[in-house]
Amino acid sequence: MPRDARCQALIGFDFGLKRIGVATANITAKIATPLIVLNAKNGVPDWRSVSRIIDEWSPDLLVIGLPLNMDDSDGELSGRAKKFARQLSARFNKRAVMVDERLSSHEATKFRPSGKLDDLAAAFILETWLNAPSSASNP
Repeated sequence: MPRDARCQALIGFDFGLKRIGVATANITAKIATPLIVLNAKNGVPDWRSVSRIIDEWSPDLLVIGLPLNMDDSDGELSGRAKKFARQLSARFNKRAVMVDERLSSHEATKFRPSGKLDDLAAAFILETWLNAPSSASNP
């Protein structure tokens, strides 16, 4: 469902090397909804699929999960996730922010014990931003 013109739309991404989860949200309702899991090859998505999502939802902001370790240091994929965020911003001329995604996949398994969790993890990433937008950082 495309965004309502009165709502500020967000798209969240849970970056991964094989799969990238995508979720949507709007600031008015403060509800994040899992949308789709995109296949990726070594962290590179099918950019046409991403473009279709961006065109359909016309987001005002892109929120990308930043994989951090429990000690606040960068996780193994932090650099790749930051690069992905910069690519999204540049390709689609949209503002992108990074949000701590620690435990988002762990939380997702509580709701979906088996199967692909990436879109649900993306929804948790968006909810983190919705609850504390000031915690976001630039890629």
